[in-house]
Amino acid sequence: MMTIENLNIFLIIGFIGQGLFSMRFIIQWLASEKAKKSVIPFSFWTFSLGGSVLLLIYAIYKKDPVFILGQAPNVLIYSRNIYLIKKNKGVNK
Repeated sequence: MMTIENLNIFLIIGFIGQGLFSMRFIIQWLASEKAKKSVIPFSFWTFSLGGSVLLLIYAIYKKDPVFILGQAPNVLIYSRNIYLIKKNKGVNK
């Protein structure tokens, strides 16, 4: 049973990371509904990166190699997507 006494900072980081990671799907769904087509807004990538970083911190703390391997590449992929979006922002104007 989880109590306030055994709730530590890494558990909080894990829950926040999972929340951010989950929000990206809600944002993508709402943006697609609004546009009446599938779209991926910039905030999808920022929530993805934020969630992955926090989940990776949590996975490292838990020493879970499967979880670490699952999150580590995502941090690079999401960072690269954000970089490419920012880099090409002025190209389409």
